[in-house]
Amino acid sequence: MTAQEIIEIILKWAIPFILSTAASAVIAYGRGIHKRATDRERAIEDGLQSLLRSEIIRANDKYTSQGFCPVYAKEALKRSYEAYHALGGNDVATKLYHDVMALPENPI
Repeated sequence: MTAQEIIEIILKWAIPFILSTAASAVIAYGRGIHKRATDRERAIEDGLQSLLRSEIIRANDKYTSQGFCPVYAKEALKRSYEAYHALGGNDVATKLYHDVMALPENPI
């Protein structure tokens, strides 16, 4: 076997190996970027959901102690609750939201 034939055999096997290794590295890198982006997006959603839940609780505390909730406050609370619910929130805040929405809009 000549040196030329040996080089051809090595190249025949080395090039696919190098290309598949490079492709695997690119895929792994892409997966890492995707995971970090997904983790970050989830953290943002969780944080926003937590802030909206806090706003629902705050509104409940304020307006139930007043005994009424103005229409403009109900509209703002409705938007907050819809966003909260769309982000997966559905716990005690749901009851608090409905309690506020059931309040009269003017003082008695």
